[in-house]
Amino acid sequence: MRTVITDVQSSPTPSDLPGSGTLQQLVNGLAGWALILALVGMLVGAAIWALGSHAQNYQQAYAGRRAVLASGAAALLVGAAPAIVNFFFHAGRSLH
Repeated sequence: MRTVITDVQSSPTPSDLPGSGTLQQLVNGLAGWALILALVGMLVGAAIWALGSHAQNYQQAYAGRRAVLASGAAALLVGAAPAIVNFFFHAGRSLH
């Protein structure tokens, strides 16, 4: 006896599910909060970096610089996240 498995397909359309508009608003709000927190982290890190540099406290200056860079990377990821997800989705769709 031979079993035939049919191919499955996927066509993501968020509008087909109830509550997708609310979910999109939630994602947008979370991204906004993440950007605000990245801005706060960058401002605090810059202040710590400046104070540590002025006081010649290299450890404090390094911690401030690290906070500025981490906050910048976080903002970059928040902005690039949709493009990254879409890139991998379309790369996956092109596999046969």
